[in-house]
This record gives sequence, C-alpha cells and structure tokens, in this order.
Amino acid sequence: MVRYNTLFTLVFLLFSAGCRNAGNYSASEEPAVNIITERAGFSETAEEIKLSGNIEGFKTVRLGFMVAGKVSYISANEGEYIRKGSLISYLDPASYEIAKELADIQFNQVQDEYNRLKLMYDNNSLSESDFQKITFGLQQARAQQKLHTRNLEETRLYSPIEGVLLKKLCETGEIIGTGMPLFVVSDIRKVKISAFIPGEELHKAGTGQKAVIEVASVNKTFEGVIAEVGSAADPSSRSFSLKIEAENPGMLMRPGMTASVRIESPEAGRAITLPPQAVLHDASKQSYVYFVDTLSGKAFRRNVGTGRIIRDKIEITYGLSGNEIIVTGGQHRLTEGSSVTISK
Repeated sequence: MVRYNTLFTLVFLLFSAGCRNAGNYSASEEPAVNIITERAGFSETAEEIKLSGNIEGFKTVRLGFMVAGKVSYISANEGEYIRKGSLISYLDPASYEIAKELADIQFNQVQDEYNRLKLMYDNNSLSESDFQKITFGLQQARAQQKLHTRNLEETRLYSPIEGVLLKKLCETGEIIGTGMPLFVVSDIRKVKISAFIPGEELHKAGTGQKAVIEVASVNKTFEGVIAEVGSAADPSSRSFSLKIEAENPGMLMRPGMTASVRIESPEAGRAITLPPQAVLHDASKQSYVYFVDTLSGKAFRRNVGTGRIIRDKIEITYGLSGNEIIVTGGQHRLTEGSSVTISK
C-alpha cells in the first residue's frame, strides 16, 4: 500500500511540473505575427474643386429662312452630320422666281428708256430734270432686281458651320415665316462644359488651368482647359460661370449631357497619407492604425482621423507625426502589444 501511494505521488509531481513548464512556454514564447509595413510620411497635395456642368457644342447656330414660304426639302434628320456649306433645306421658289422675272423685265424696260433719253440728253435735246428722273428710275429698277434676286437666293438654306443637326423644328410642306429658327447645328468636334463655381472658391480657378471631365453616360474621362471665368456672380446662387473646353474624339460627348468636372487647385500643400488598407475601424466607427515600436518589436494601436482620398492614398488628419512605421499588411491578426516580424 505504501509503495502504491509513493508511485502515485511521483506521477502527480511529474505531471504538475510538465503543466507548469508548458504554461510558462506559451506565455513567454508567443509566436510573432508576420507583417508588412510602410513608413508614414508627407505627400505633396493639391486641393481639388469638384463641379457639375452641362456639355455644349463648341459653336452652335440656329438657322432659319430670311423669307417666308413652304418648305419643299430637308436634307438631314436630327443627329446626322452636316458639312460646312451644304444645303440643309429649301422653300418652294415659284413665287420668288416670278417676282424676279418681273423685276428683270422692269429693269430692262427702264434701261432701254434710259439709253434712248441719254442720247437726247447728250445732244442737249432733254432737260436736266427729265434726265434725272430716268436716272433715278433706273436706279430704283436695279435695286428692285437685286432685292428679288436676293429673295430667290434666300429660299435655299446652307449650313455656315460643320457639325451635327441637333434640332429640326419643321417638316416638309410646312408654311414658315421670316426669321423663324428651324434648324440647330452644332460643331461638337470640340465641346464646352458650362459649370458654376461658388464665389468663395473663385480664386482657385483661372483660365488655362487643366480640368478632368467625367461623363457617366459614355463612361469616359476627358481632359479639358478652363477657357472662360465669369466676371459677375449669378444673383440667386452667388456663383460664377466657368467654360471648360475639351477635345471630343469620336464625338462621344453630345450637347445636353451632364459631366462631373475636377479642377486641381494651384494651391499645393502637404499631408500625411497612408494606403487605405492600413486604416481599420472599430465597432464605434473610430479609425485606427497599428504602428511598430522598433525597440520592443511590438505593434500598438493608434487612433487617427481620416480626410480626403489623394490619388490612391488616404489623408491622415490627426494621430500621426509622419515618422511612424505603420502596419499595412497582416494587421487584422494583431492585438495591442503583439510581437511582430517585419517581412522584407
């Protein structure tokens, strides 16, 4: 019985010693977490102004006939391309052709009479006053002839620019009046983006500055330049107009589309920036990062504030001085004071 008790005691002591040794090993020899780091530093930044605007043709004209009449022909439909100088439409010319023919006959009659009386005047057989009358009559007949010639020419409408037919406000057979706007043609090989900038940001924008234009409807980004800055504020919004010019390859941008405009302010600054993956968030939405204490080889949490996205990094507004070694990979496996090994 004594031998059995002695054996039991010996086994118990050996088991207890093993447990103590195992516990001491796990507490003091916790494996280090393998991480990737990046040193926080300052980056040169430029503030961006974000605006929304409407796309307009670089040059847009509204066309109509200078004479009234019935529309006989229209060469294009909306959206079709029109060459400069090409015929867009013409009116029924019949009445204007008759009027010009009558004016020609009248002019020829007066011209013949003038020639006859001129001979008499040269031979002193006609008084000065009678000759002046026929001279004025000839001038009047010539003016009438020019007027009806011009009216006949005005029955044909040509495009003064190269562009796209944006609007067609009449149809063949329709009776139109003098000066009615019937067609809108716009040159969109180059476009303008019309936007408004708040008065307090006006000093950040000037002619010649570059702008980035994003057009969601075509899923494309274009480069532009500020061409005009308004000199007077809009009375209701207290904002100033901007005109941004941009090349339009493939004529993808069309008048009436909306665009987002980003203008980089010339006022440069400095900010601490980090890769977005370095910034974590706790349950209370507090942003934080892990930094490495190189003396102890451990990682510790630091609460930070975040600001703008600058290029592909996020601005840190407070919490860092700019020299810390920040964990950018493996931070999700860290806790406060974790031992770390930095990957090369």
